[in-house]
Amino acid sequence: MSVEFAKAIVVGASSGIGEAIAVQLACGGADVAILGRRADELERIAVTLPGKLTPFVHDVADADAVPELFARIVEKLGGLDTLIYAAGTMPPIAEGEYSFPKDRDMIVVNLLGAMAWMNLAAAHFEAARRGTILGISSIAGERGRRGNPAYCTSKAALSTYLESLRNRCSRYGVNVVTVKPGFVDTAMTRGMPGLFWLVSANEAARQSIALARRGNSASGFVPPRWALVAGIVRALPSFVFRHLNF
Repeated sequence: MSVEFAKAIVVGASSGIGEAIAVQLACGGADVAILGRRADELERIAVTLPGKLTPFVHDVADADAVPELFARIVEKLGGLDTLIYAAGTMPPIAEGEYSFPKDRDMIVVNLLGAMAWMNLAAAHFEAARRGTILGISSIAGERGRRGNPAYCTSKAALSTYLESLRNRCSRYGVNVVTVKPGFVDTAMTRGMPGLFWLVSANEAARQSIALARRGNSASGFVPPRWALVAGIVRALPSFVFRHLNF
C-alpha cells in the first residue's frame, strides 16, 4: 500500500536533494519543517510555498539541541509521520592529505547528526506504530575508496545504522528507507571530474520519495542502475580494488 506523507521534518533542507524533497512533499500537500544552518536559504525556500514550508535554523553538529527542537516541531506541526535526513558534507581531500578536522566534520554531519534525529523519530514512530524514516546515504559507502576515506566510512556506517533501525522498527509498522544516490548535480559535486550518469537534485528527490512511498522499508540506489555498479565493486577482490582510481 502506498504511503502518504502529511507532516514531515527534512533535516538538511537548505539545498540539494534535501531542498528538492521538502518542496516536492509540500507540493504534494504535506506540512514540512525545513532545517538547515543558513537562515537566508531556508527563508528563500519557505516563501515559495507559504504555510507549507516552515523554517527552523539548526546546526546538526549541535546534538544537544535536538530533543527540544524535535518536540517543538512535532507540536508546531500537530504530529509527525515522516523524518528525512539529507544533511551531508564532503570537503575535497587532496592526494596525501590526512586531515582529522575534516574527517571529524564528516562523521558528525553525515552520521552522528542522523543518529541524533533518527533515534528520536524511531521512538516516536514505534510508539505510534507508524511513520517513515528516510536517510540519504551514498554508493560511496559500498567500498572504502582511496579518494575520501572518511566520507566512505560515514556513508557505510549510515547505511548500516539504517539497516539496523529497519530490522528493529519495521515490526512495529515503521518504514525505514535507505537511499543510495550515485552522482547528483549539487553544490557538493559541482566541478568534480569524472562524473557520469549525473541526475538533477529534483530527479533524485522524486526517485527517493517514490522509494519511500512503497512502504516496505526499502533500500535502493538512485537511479537504480547504480545497483549494477555497486554489485561489481563489491565483488572485486581487495587486491584489485586498491589499484583502482575509484
